[in-house]
Amino acid sequence: MHEASQDTRAYLGRRLRRLTPYAFLTPSVVVIAALLIYPIYRMVVMSTQQVGLRQVRGAPAESVGTANYQKIFDNEVFWSSLRNTLIFAALAVTATLVVGTLVGLLIHKLGKIMSGLVITAAMLAWATPRVNVAVLWKWLFDDQGGVANWLLGLLPDWLPWRDDWTGHTWFLDRTSIYFVLLLCVVWSSFPFIAVSVLAGLKSIPGELHEAARVDGAGPWRTFWSITYPLLRPVFAVLIVLSIIWDFKIFDQLFILGGGTGMSQDAYNMSLYAYSQAFASPPDMGMGSAIAVVLTAILFVLTLVYIRQIARQEELR
Repeated sequence: MHEASQDTRAYLGRRLRRLTPYAFLTPSVVVIAALLIYPIYRMVVMSTQQVGLRQVRGAPAESVGTANYQKIFDNEVFWSSLRNTLIFAALAVTATLVVGTLVGLLIHKLGKIMSGLVITAAMLAWATPRVNVAVLWKWLFDDQGGVANWLLGLLPDWLPWRDDWTGHTWFLDRTSIYFVLLLCVVWSSFPFIAVSVLAGLKSIPGELHEAARVDGAGPWRTFWSITYPLLRPVFAVLIVLSIIWDFKIFDQLFILGGGTGMSQDAYNMSLYAYSQAFASPPDMGMGSAIAVVLTAILFVLTLVYIRQIARQEELR
């Protein structure tokens, strides 16, 4: 009888130890499910429903199946928004990574005081709220009092861009809007890349770079032969994060373009979803369908890139 009781206590002890990790994980799972999974579930459900003013005021939502998806795929604005999103993300991710990496390498070469000053200045740009950044860049490129037009007017006569830039408007044409948006996004995003690259550089033993210099390798060869291979995991994370952030650009474009009143040719996917969901009359079902497509594209791109990185690591 006593041995049976001991076996029972031992069995319960093993069960308790096995369940303890799940007990600690349960609060996190509940929070993630409430804040992330349930909103995504509601977004997918709404993408198959007709959700307008009547439904917002309490009427039950009507299921329309895949009608919302058929509408957006037949709409030219959707395809131009998708094209704008893809091209801008490719340019912004590339420019941010290049500028951020160069600044990170520069900071790594500076002395303690100068590197601290540069990091502080860069982080101030990164910490500035995106709305404030957009307002700042809109002011810089203002057609009346903007600094950009004034500086362009000072260019030498032999340059091809020399012209009278007084009163030039930057926010009516799609190309010029995205040019300013690119500067705005790169300016506020590169500090994070620079600091991340700097942290990775600090972890590389100095003997490796010293050995490369002794062997006669220049900065370009040293970077591609030593620095980049060792920082590949850091770059993998930074590229994935940059793709996700630049695909979801909304508030900067909304402010620079003056809201949804800009030409629809300049919409990206986020702004197109917003305009459909909250325009007059609102159609949240259409907006949700566009958001589902954007989420699916992001998921596929991230999955493909991570798989490619994992395959490269296996081949090494």
